[in-house]
Amino acid sequence: MADMITADRFDAAPDFQEYLAMVEKNAELWRSIYERTRIPDSYVDRVHALGRSWHLLALSEDWCGDAVNVVPVVAKLADLAGNLDVRVLGRDANPDIMDAHLTGASRSIPVIILLDAHFDECGWWGPRPLELQSWVLGPGRSLEKTERYREIRRWYARDQGRAILEEVVSKFEGCAARATERSRPVV
Repeated sequence: MADMITADRFDAAPDFQEYLAMVEKNAELWRSIYERTRIPDSYVDRVHALGRSWHLLALSEDWCGDAVNVVPVVAKLADLAGNLDVRVLGRDANPDIMDAHLTGASRSIPVIILLDAHFDECGWWGPRPLELQSWVLGPGRSLEKTERYREIRRWYARDQGRAILEEVVSKFEGCAARATERSRPVV
């Protein structure tokens, strides 16, 4: 896994705006969520405080309801913070990366992978906020598929990206702290 995501592979992946141009399913929803997303300054400040530049690789597919609600929020954060470079790869075209980031035994997406300046993986997040994931794996299972998806969409609309931002930025902070710890000289 150490050399799975190389600089060349990352650089060859589309950035978020390029990905948006390629989206076929739910294209208007992808654009709308990105345009409507409002990132509180506190999250931008927290990402700036990480120091240095970071690379984010999102595994996604345009048909995925969770991806359409998560990836635009992360991309908007990156645009505002300036020290995050986001690229998007298709899950189905990149099974090696996907299989290294399973949710249990599932190829659930999106997956947001945090890479340092050398493209070493620092951590990853996905496929959805913990509260929603708990509901999906618990009470949500009893609903018929169409109703379950309707409730998931309602949850994302009510949350407005807050849980995504908190969990993803907290994950980044933990990664940055561990990276700083590793780089301190041994006394």
